[in-house]
Amino acid sequence: MATDRSVALRIDVFTIFPSLIDDFADQSLLGKARRKGLLDVRAHDLRSETTDPHRSVDDSPFGGGAGMVLMPEPLFACVEAVDPPRPLFLLGPGGRAFDQDLARELASGEGFSLLCGRYEGVDARVTDHLVDDELSIGDYVLNGGEVAAMVVLEAVGRLVPGVMGNQASGDDESFSHGLLEYPQYTRPGSFRGWDVPPVLRSGDHGRVDRWRRAQALHRTVARRPDLIAARGGISEDERTLMEEFPPDRA
Repeated sequence: MATDRSVALRIDVFTIFPSLIDDFADQSLLGKARRKGLLDVRAHDLRSETTDPHRSVDDSPFGGGAGMVLMPEPLFACVEAVDPPRPLFLLGPGGRAFDQDLARELASGEGFSLLCGRYEGVDARVTDHLVDDELSIGDYVLNGGEVAAMVVLEAVGRLVPGVMGNQASGDDESFSHGLLEYPQYTRPGSFRGWDVPPVLRSGDHGRVDRWRRAQALHRTVARRPDLIAARGGISEDERTLMEEFPPDRA
């Protein structure tokens, strides 16, 4: 259910590098949205509730092995001291795939939180008893969850009503309808012998819309056939449209 956007969407991020998150969230559209009261991004230092002189948040794993693991005590203590909005997601390669549909879902909610893993991961009791779910931004390994948190902040934050200058901008983007976005052109009309497709300069908005839909289909078929499979293939009407407008070759 969409929430009242007179109240900022709150996103809490738990990390050992809170300045990374704060600096990122203060830039560009996200920074403007924070200043306008549309986004409430709060970065929390996982070391804030530690009690030892070294402010330790990690230790070697039981059973041996390379690397260090984030301990449960400081993570539980930090999250419980803040009482952040739920769901709380752990960011890591073992989580569910973060995609545009989930970004829309989170943008329409009241708030959520992110826990950035580090080192070799987190104590399993954090996964089992503290967080609500896990998120992954791709099948690769990062040094920590901060970059992943920035991806989630950017993808979700820009979908909050009022953040983008033209809210319709999000409707035609890649993945918005299970397809990649169509090619875009601007001035000049001819550049080094490469011309803007005549249909885009025709003034026939209906034909432009059909051309764009056809190009989105062509691009997705060529570059992301998995998206075509996920949407159940291409309909007869779409095949006809693709035949009417061949692939763009600027």
